[in-house]
Amino acid sequence: MTTVTTRTVEYPADGLTMIGHLALPAGVDRRPAVLIGPEGPGLNDFQRRRADALAELGYVALAFDINGGRWFTDPQEMLARAIPLLADPGRMRGIGHAALDVLRAEPRTDPGRIAAIGYGTGGAIVLELGRDGVDLRAIGTVNALTTGRPGEAERIRCPVWAGVGSEDPIMPAGQRDAFAAEMQAAGVDWRLVVYGGALHAFHHPPVDQNVVPGVGHHPQHARRAWRDIVGLLAECLPVAE
Repeated sequence: MTTVTTRTVEYPADGLTMIGHLALPAGVDRRPAVLIGPEGPGLNDFQRRRADALAELGYVALAFDINGGRWFTDPQEMLARAIPLLADPGRMRGIGHAALDVLRAEPRTDPGRIAAIGYGTGGAIVLELGRDGVDLRAIGTVNALTTGRPGEAERIRCPVWAGVGSEDPIMPAGQRDAFAAEMQAAGVDWRLVVYGGALHAFHHPPVDQNVVPGVGHHPQHARRAWRDIVGLLAECLPVAE
């Protein structure tokens, strides 16, 4: 089994001290790297394990923070943080760039081979990095069908993959259509996968918190979405080039 080394990294962003999780594959050579954005509640062990899993595949992986080390269990508290953030592309880009700087500064990272994936709010942040013209090999998102400011999607320089549940009330059909129209008009190499019967946050295991309508785990689609993300990375950011 591949030996993975992990460490906590602290860095400033959005007026907060962010606490990210860096996972390194075995060896000393430079490797392709992946930025991983978490859901609105923040960074928890589930998201950290995503980074570890990618490091086992040979990637340098940074699961970045969006809430200054906090993981919200109260949905209203989470929304009070997430809604203003999602309405401000500049703030999202600031959080994304700060994490990207940390990943690029890691000696094991090949700075010319970086992809970004994200879930919910973290997915919106990595999409904004694309719209800001960041040189990425791929962008993959789940439950993050946000649209950007007019014309900025033309700056996206890599394939974009997006997954969403068909029954997600937060990302309904109209939002799926708007996202697809934005990507198509910008000439982006894009894909959208709709997972039948899945709700919002279908990819995340159940957690001990207040039940939010429209949110629910779908184990089979969660596994499929992860395989789709790994497939995107294998296609666009292979470990060996």
